[in-house]
Amino acid sequence: MKYSIGILICFLFLSFSTISSGQKIALVDIAYVLDNMDEYKKAQEELDKVAEAWQQEVAVEQDKIKSMYNKYQAELVLLSEEMKKQKEDEIMVSERDVRAMQKEKFGPEGELFQKRQSLVSPIQEKVYGAIQAYATERGFDIIIDKGGSSGVLFSDERFDKTEDILRALKN
Repeated sequence: MKYSIGILICFLFLSFSTISSGQKIALVDIAYVLDNMDEYKKAQEELDKVAEAWQQEVAVEQDKIKSMYNKYQAELVLLSEEMKKQKEDEIMVSERDVRAMQKEKFGPEGELFQKRQSLVSPIQEKVYGAIQAYATERGFDIIIDKGGSSGVLFSDERFDKTEDILRALKN
């Protein structure tokens, strides 16, 4: 009887220590957080205005090219081979310039991307800082974006096993 009580106590102690050592995990919806921040909304509005203005600039240039092409088509019969070639070259240069303008404004490293970085990155950093402070203050080990776009937002360094994997691969 004494042994069974001792075994029961040991079992309860081990069970409790296993349960208490589990990770504390939380979910956060980053998109929802950002959508409810006035400064993020203002940044998005500014980005939308800039993008719309640049898109209008591109549209104006594309309309000019269409006009050049239509004029070229109307005059085609009257033009010499040299004049045809000159007009075609002008149209192609204009088209290339418009594509360059689009890339400059909207490309992966374009002005819109850079403007987004300058306006939105500080807000995102503020949110991630708040998440990290919250996790540290409340003892969370891992915080995951429940929207899934960002993945893990915070994790305690003790759960990073990257070096272990590298060592295993080298053996």
